[in-house]
Amino acid sequence: MIEDLSLERAALVRHAYHMLGSHADAEDVVQDAFVRWQRGDRSKIRDAHAYLRATVTNLAIDRLRERSKARETYIGTWLPEPIVVDDSAVPESVVTLAEDVSFAFLLALERLSPLERAAFLLHDALDVPFAEIATLLERSEASVRQLASRGRHAVRDARPARTANRSDAGAMRDRFTKALLSGDINQLMALLGDDVRLLSDGGGKKLAAINPLVGADHVGRFLHGIARKGAALVVEIRPLWINGMAGFAAFGPDGLDQTLAIETDGERITGIYVSRNPDKLAAAARALGTRPV
Repeated sequence: MIEDLSLERAALVRHAYHMLGSHADAEDVVQDAFVRWQRGDRSKIRDAHAYLRATVTNLAIDRLRERSKARETYIGTWLPEPIVVDDSAVPESVVTLAEDVSFAFLLALERLSPLERAAFLLHDALDVPFAEIATLLERSEASVRQLASRGRHAVRDARPARTANRSDAGAMRDRFTKALLSGDINQLMALLGDDVRLLSDGGGKKLAAINPLVGADHVGRFLHGIARKGAALVVEIRPLWINGMAGFAAFGPDGLDQTLAIETDGERITGIYVSRNPDKLAAAARALGTRPV
C-alpha cells in the first residue's frame, strides 16, 4: 500500500520528465500507470512502488520509440519543455533542480537510446539495483550495466567544466537582461564566452534560429537583432529559474512569449537556451498564471 500518493506521483513525474523531456507527456504516462495499478489485481502486486516505477519506465520507453519519427521531421532545434521556478525560490530547491533537469543534462539524455536512458536513470538517479533493472528491461544484468555506463559517460561528457553558484548566476542574468534592453551590442558581447552556444526552439511555430549558433559574434548579433526588432512587443520580463538555471520569461500583451535560460561559469555566459514553441510553454505559462502565445 502506498501511504502518500502525492509524493509518489511527484517522484514518478520527475522520473518520466527525465525520460521524455516533456512535462505534459510525463504527467500522461504517470496517470496511465496509476490507472493500470488501480484497475489491476493489486493482491498480486507485492511492491507497489516497484510496479509503478516499472510501468512508468516502460510506458516512457514506448513513447520515446513512437516519437522517434516525429523528431526526424521537427523543425529546427529541439529543446525539452522548460520548468520554471519563481526567482524567490529557496536556494536549495533550485540547486537540486539544476542537478536533475538542466538543459545540458536533458539534451545529453536525448542522445541515448531509450534503453540506455532508462538503465542510467533507474540506477544512477533512483538507486534501483541492476538485478531489478535487468528484469524490468528484459535484459541480462551485464547488459544493463553496459547500458547505464554508456548513459553515465554521455552525461559526464556533456557536463559544463565549471558552473556558477546561484548568486553569481543570478547576477549574470541581471547583467545580461540589462544589456539586451539597453541595445548596446558591445555591452552584450562583453558578457558572452568565446565559444558560447545558443539553442532556440520555435518548433516551426515561432521565429527561432533553425540551427545552433556558436561563438560570441554570431550569438551576440543574433540576440541584438532580435531584441531590437521585438522590444516593442515585450510588456514584461520576469526573472526566473528555468530548469535550475538563471533566466527570465518574456511576456507579450496576450501571454507568455518565451523563456530564456543562461549557462554561466560566473565570468561569461557559455550557453543560452530559448524556448519559443507555444506547445512546450503550456506548463510554464500555467505556473506563471498566463497562457502561451
